[in-house]
Amino acid sequence: MKLHIDTDTKTLVQITAEGERSLSLYSVEAFDLVSDLWVKLGWNAKYSYTFSWLGRPLIQLPEDVMRIQEVIFKVKPDVIVETGVAHGGSLILYASLFEAMGTMGRVIGVDIEIRPHNRRAIEEHPLSKRIDLIEGSSTAAEIVAQVKERIPEGSKVLVILDSDHSKRHVADELNCYHDFVTIDSYIVATDGLMAMVSDVPRGNPEWIYDNPMAAAEEFAAKHANFVIEQPAWPFNESELGKNISHWPGAWLKRLE
Repeated sequence: MKLHIDTDTKTLVQITAEGERSLSLYSVEAFDLVSDLWVKLGWNAKYSYTFSWLGRPLIQLPEDVMRIQEVIFKVKPDVIVETGVAHGGSLILYASLFEAMGTMGRVIGVDIEIRPHNRRAIEEHPLSKRIDLIEGSSTAAEIVAQVKERIPEGSKVLVILDSDHSKRHVADELNCYHDFVTIDSYIVATDGLMAMVSDVPRGNPEWIYDNPMAAAEEFAAKHANFVIEQPAWPFNESELGKNISHWPGAWLKRLE
């Protein structure tokens, strides 16, 4: 695909194998095309590696942070389980939202390796009282059992998968954790954009099929009580409707 942008004529021309089309530069369609390209360029430049939350690195696209905040406020989970801890920024984000909302919410972070300096920083953080850390493979039976033990009976649960993003691993995590998710909450298979960035310098051609979005699609096809659904925006005075996201196809909502 090629995009030709002409700011003088205020047009965007999209050229594909099927032909070309001219769009108003200020149309929703043009905005979506440019946004998709911006996401690819930003991912390759490691744009998401430039942010922090309350002192801890937060490796997420800002819009994804805003959207997960919207979902957490709406769902009001008692427990958030996240696989993939890294520097702990996401755990601190969720803990701070619980704190701001005035709930008793807790965050469970699971990672195959929690590096000592990251563990120390998380445990010394003012919000550590809301965080439990579990070290080990997120798909190991004993680790899943430890997560289950930390979820009080009757809790409303949201699960976020952000560890190994290979299709097989995400599929295994979906099978391990989907039963924890409560009705009208979500299990989120993050970083489905891998299919989009398979052709950039930092990408991998195998990602075109080996990615979390593919795992989520297969999971939804086999589980009628889950549907892939972008959460509705609680506020929107624009004509836009598509997330600018690293998490396309990520939101698996549990139905009744």
